Amino acid sequence: MKTMTCSQLGGPCDHTLRGDDADAVIKAQDRHLRDAVRAGDTSHGPAHEEMKSRWRKPFAAMGWYRDTKKAFAQLSED
Repeated sequence: MKTMTCSQLGGPCDHTLRGDDADAVIKAQDRHLRDAVRAGDTSHGPAHEEMKSRWRKPFAAMGWYRDTKKAFAQLSED
């Protein structure tokens, strides 16, 4: 299990996200952004919109995805 923060994934806060692999942490980030916006947290709005539109630009999205997986791999286990 490893931990990343919302801000490490492009969000505005230090909320911790944990997972066994990078994909689990990315999914947790997506849920966190969605829940924060639904709760009225406007600071998460830009990151939420970026997350929703990420795959409309496949080359940029794959770059972000590879960078995130690399950053996750370099973390030590909790």
